[in-house]
Amino acid sequence: MDDHRHSTDDDGTDDRGRSDATRDDGATDSADAEAEPRTEQSLLEDEADADEAEARVERHGNHGGDDRDHGDHGGMHEGHEEMFRRRFFVSTLLSIPVLLYSETLQDWLGFSVPAFPGSEWINPVFAVLVFAYGGVPFLRMAVPEVRNRSPGMMTLISMAITVAFVYSLASVVFPTTSAFFWELVTLVDVMLLGHWIEMRSVRRASSALDELAELLPDTAERITDGGDTEEVPVNDLEEDDLVLVRPGANVPADGVVEEGDSDVNEAMITGESRPVSKEPGDEVIGGTVNGDGSLRVRITATGDETALAGIMRLVEEAQQSKSQTQVLADRAAGWLFYVAVASAAVTAVAWAVATSSGAAVIERAVTVLVIACPHALGLAIPLVVAINTSLAAQNGMLVRDRIGMEQAREIDTVIFDKTGTLTEGEQGVVDVATVDGLNEDDAFALAAAVEGDSEHMIAEAIREAADERGVAARDAADFEALKGRGVRATVDGETTYVGGPNLLSQLDGDTPSVLADFAERAGENARTVVYLVRDDEPVAAFALADVIRDESYRVVDALHELDVEVAMLTGDSEDVARAVAEELGIDTVFAEVLPEDKDEKVTELQNQGKLVAMVGDGVNDAPALTRADIGIAIGSGTDVAVQSADIILVQNNPLDVVRLVKLSRASYRKMQENLVWAAGYNVFAIPLAAGVLAPVGILLSPAVGALLMSLSTVIVAINAQFLRRIDLELPTLPGLPSSAEPSPSD
Repeated sequence: MDDHRHSTDDDGTDDRGRSDATRDDGATDSADAEAEPRTEQSLLEDEADADEAEARVERHGNHGGDDRDHGDHGGMHEGHEEMFRRRFFVSTLLSIPVLLYSETLQDWLGFSVPAFPGSEWINPVFAVLVFAYGGVPFLRMAVPEVRNRSPGMMTLISMAITVAFVYSLASVVFPTTSAFFWELVTLVDVMLLGHWIEMRSVRRASSALDELAELLPDTAERITDGGDTEEVPVNDLEEDDLVLVRPGANVPADGVVEEGDSDVNEAMITGESRPVSKEPGDEVIGGTVNGDGSLRVRITATGDETALAGIMRLVEEAQQSKSQTQVLADRAAGWLFYVAVASAAVTAVAWAVATSSGAAVIERAVTVLVIACPHALGLAIPLVVAINTSLAAQNGMLVRDRIGMEQAREIDTVIFDKTGTLTEGEQGVVDVATVDGLNEDDAFALAAAVEGDSEHMIAEAIREAADERGVAARDAADFEALKGRGVRATVDGETTYVGGPNLLSQLDGDTPSVLADFAERAGENARTVVYLVRDDEPVAAFALADVIRDESYRVVDALHELDVEVAMLTGDSEDVARAVAEELGIDTVFAEVLPEDKDEKVTELQNQGKLVAMVGDGVNDAPALTRADIGIAIGSGTDVAVQSADIILVQNNPLDVVRLVKLSRASYRKMQENLVWAAGYNVFAIPLAAGVLAPVGILLSPAVGALLMSLSTVIVAINAQFLRRIDLELPTLPGLPSSAEPSPSD
């Protein structure tokens, strides 16, 4: 597995983000392979309907500068898809007369069509139209391959349709030879279909984000210095502008709440189904929907700096990346080109020696070249990639690098950042103990009352725990913060304290054994303990810790079921890290790691021969995400972390790592199966077309070869569709009981 690790060049730079040519994992030729999409892209731009693309760009660009570039990109791909779709349907329509008047098909299917004066010209005329309209784009895309002396898919397709076209026209002049008219038109139709599907998969990724861009309102209500509101285009908003977001309205840009309380629906960005409560100081994302409250929001980002614009950039990078298996398919097409030419040459020589018929020699050589056309090979990978893209989007996975998606199948170690990924990233009450005569609800009611006016995170945790229990805080008075010790207030006429061990030392009271034992156990688990004290006597103790997410327990079990080790990386103390690791069943723990040293821990595992995925959400995780073989960013993370990752989990759910591994394995398996079916056809058909079994009376005719070619294409298409049957529902993941309920974030 060492060959999957990121190498470091002599100048100390990491190979990620530089050039795939430095990889040792089979993408050595990706620099050359990626030249083809770039050239193909420019050629497609000339072919696409400019008016359609511009209309779409204008429609999506009305919402502001944040999606303008993306709209141009999405419109361009939609224009390409429209071009291939139009050419496919027109070419297929023009192919119908050729198929109907093909004597071979008439014999096979037992039908006939009426002949009329000039009907003998139907096949050549319509075949020429199909070739000129549907086949010429492939010839143009083959030019750079020929110029660079690196034949690939386009060269092989162009060779097959050109040979079939020229030979078939020759048959009109020399009637003694057979023709390939119906084989020619089906060749062109199937290859157009493959490119249409590929463009559609790319466009769908763009259109999903175009729909997000539609969430941005056209105008915003900006608050003037005098306190009045003015309606302005969203494009005119600037940083530090104050805007009014009315109930039910969309947030016009990223910002921070300055005034007001409301619940905001962020499902379109994060996948979180429950509205998120917002109050002064909380961040809001442009495009999200405000609830029943009114908010005044200070704009912090506009245009290209917004969250939506960042996501659109990620999709653009994903569209420009190339599947590693597609690179392999392209290379296979290059090899197949040389095999076909060599086989045709050997066939011509052998038949020239064996027979004196020049027509037979030409027919055999042409048959080999035509049958070598990669019908199925051209569809094998685009079909799977299209379905993979759809499934990933439906399950909250945004793929920046398709190679990363494919490599996910080989992950044997996943490193999770602790804070904010495995845990909530905030303190919460995880246990409570009380003395006799005081129940837990009363303890929370008293503690929440004392902490009512405190802004400390411990106070917030106690109030939230009380709310979750449905306990109402009692009335408190005379609140006072005791620096370094806790807080004090009067509740029900009695002086009540909440504070840590320093508070007990000051009060100099005895700690009941039940609370002392509780504190000792909490200390062993690296939990913080605060006490509730009444009349100078401790009556309850609360254990607080960074709350572990419910999904974290499940993801560790599920990854273990997939034979993937789990490691945890944190800057917290050894005791805290060990406590979390033991509770979750994590295999390896890296604690007290400085931010600048996190990537060294990734390297440490890679040096053990492991293929490492890193899951994180913060700026401190960016170097580790970059160093890892596969960087996975939690969608709620910072822009820096997201930009450093190969995969983004938009739903902010670590369980999606399991989905990622399962989808990657299933997709790669389908790609391999399709390549076997596609290449298997050529391995089988080319020798038979060459006539290796002619001495025993078995000779593959062009018509039968075309039938086998079509059958191979159908099998590849059906096999790719089976990928949709993969079960990615969380309750049925490995290691989870069938009765498990998904969490709201699912």
